[in-house]
Amino acid sequence: MNSALPVRWWDGGGFADAPFDAAMHVVGVRGQPDRATARRTIRSALLAALAEASGLSPSSIRLCGAPGEAPWALLDDGRRVALSISHDGELSVAALRLDGGAVGIDVMQVTDVPDWQAVARDYLGPAAAATLAGAPAFARAWSEREARLKCRGLALAEWGACDEPLLAACACRSLVLPDGYAGSVAVLPAPSS
Repeated sequence: MNSALPVRWWDGGGFADAPFDAAMHVVGVRGQPDRATARRTIRSALLAALAEASGLSPSSIRLCGAPGEAPWALLDDGRRVALSISHDGELSVAALRLDGGAVGIDVMQVTDVPDWQAVARDYLGPAAAATLAGAPAFARAWSEREARLKCRGLALAEWGACDEPLLAACACRSLVLPDGYAGSVAVLPAPSS
């Protein structure tokens, strides 16, 4: 997966752009006044996206998952749908997979992190840290790692060589986001039927 994936922006009443056309969808909200409102609004966008993509009514969909647990949805037709949500700055983004495969998403505001080189070595590994050249590259690499960890259901931890094959199995795509943000979505192949 190479090309950047567009985000369908939710305006509270619908999506302004074309309908969904694939098993994986990415939606986002912008400009929420606080984190609690952002959490509620991205969940409303997810519910609307699930309804549109599945052809079910919103009342036929339950968003599930306890705080600190990966979210998921249960559709009345029996399907369990993998979800992932991320927030930073004024953006919230979410991904959903209708085909049963795992998904992880992360968004990061590009800001000056004074010790980004040390953080990159500790969390991204020495090889990745050696290739980075500043805050935008660090934000892209960080969001990709976070998306892969979420896709695998793993918590953020310092880099370890034994984790790399597990995370490398996740295919990643960058997200098309407003200037000043970097984001990635990671997927594993859907299970065979």
